[in-house]
Amino acid sequence: MSVYLVGLFWVIGAVVAGAIIAYLVRKYGLDEGRMDNNDAAGQAFTIVGGLHAVVVAFVLISLFDAADTARDNAYEEAQAVVAVAWDASSLPEPAKTQVPALAKEYTETVVRQEWPRLRDGGPMPGTGWSLVEQMRQSLDATDLPDDDWLVNRKTDAGEQLVNIYEKRQARLNSVRDNNIGTVVWFVLIAGSVIFVALPNLFGGTKQITHVIIVSTLAATTTLLLFAIFQLQNPFAGGSKLGTDAFDQAIARLS
Repeated sequence: MSVYLVGLFWVIGAVVAGAIIAYLVRKYGLDEGRMDNNDAAGQAFTIVGGLHAVVVAFVLISLFDAADTARDNAYEEAQAVVAVAWDASSLPEPAKTQVPALAKEYTETVVRQEWPRLRDGGPMPGTGWSLVEQMRQSLDATDLPDDDWLVNRKTDAGEQLVNIYEKRQARLNSVRDNNIGTVVWFVLIAGSVIFVALPNLFGGTKQITHVIIVSTLAATTTLLLFAIFQLQNPFAGGSKLGTDAFDQAIARLS
């Protein structure tokens, strides 16, 4: 199902629930002293709303930044794979033949085996790490003549291989590190419920106006929670980082 339809269902459900609660509170709740509650309830609403907004904004900004970082890391990893293959193609055997072939196999492994696991959170196969290790061993086994240019190419290939390792580790960690955890979700959900429930203490508005206010707050808060839920994994959900970087790398290495 489309993420937009899922989000719409979330919002509609929140609007219906908020409207029903607001209607029942105004219809069956005690009106006595409701007007007198406005000052105290208004101060509490301001404090709770401000604190809740800070938490939601912090989580959302962190997840947006993490999604951008994951995208940048993926492109840098793919560029490093291409660079190490090009550098190795200038070296003597065995790196001349082995490293470009291993680099192409690595990009195909990332696209076909690892990306689906990044999206569903399943166990990651060890093929990728094995290919990185084989590239390192091939470079180490390559002896060079007394040629500064070749030495520079091998050094650069080694540096690119280290870059692949670092960006790969960051990519694999991003799924786990972006999970905001049970405690934060408890804070977000409990804060949202309190934030939406507090306006029911206010008095002075007509019933239809009160229902609209509460249901609007419920819809807005639910929309933000849905955005947080979708952005937890940069490779799935709303952000859904694709394999474009590695598809381009495969094309360059073919």
